[in-house]
Amino acid sequence: MRWFWKWYLWSEDWSTQGEFPYHLKKMVIIVGPHTHWKDFIIGVAVRSAYRFSYVKFLGKQELFKPPFGFLFRWLGGTPVDRSNNNNLVDAVVQKFNESETLVIALSPEGTRKKVDKLRTGFYHIARQANVPILMAGLDFANRKVIFSEPFYTTENEEADYEIIRSFFRPIQGKIPEQGLMHF
Repeated sequence: MRWFWKWYLWSEDWSTQGEFPYHLKKMVIIVGPHTHWKDFIIGVAVRSAYRFSYVKFLGKQELFKPPFGFLFRWLGGTPVDRSNNNNLVDAVVQKFNESETLVIALSPEGTRKKVDKLRTGFYHIARQANVPILMAGLDFANRKVIFSEPFYTTENEEADYEIIRSFFRPIQGKIPEQGLMHF
């Protein structure tokens, strides 16, 4: 599959910018802007082509129902119930604490629609598990997946969120008006 995804990225003229931190055994990756179903395809392609297939992802539970649920699980997905308060942050933090190696990717917006603010779960997971956050931008305008330097949360949550907003603000998603440029 790796060669197929490498060919796919080449044929679509996608590349990466920045270094993926292969040396980190635990981290939360936030991928955005999430504006289109094709974001997932690009993410899977990059994950396979650049050999970080160990990265797991969280996705809405509806994706994991038949007929395609098996595929999302096979690709490393874990369903998330977003309908109520079910201590998801605590459950994921516990997984980090029990694992020697765990890298989880998710969308900081939690949806493909335009949002006025980012969700906070990823931040609290990283903070409570004491793992770094890596930002991965899906820049459709330049056909690049852009990796940030990983960073740990600080005591200043607002300053941390400004780092995140500053990273994603110039990145144009597949549907630009639903992206994070307005932050």
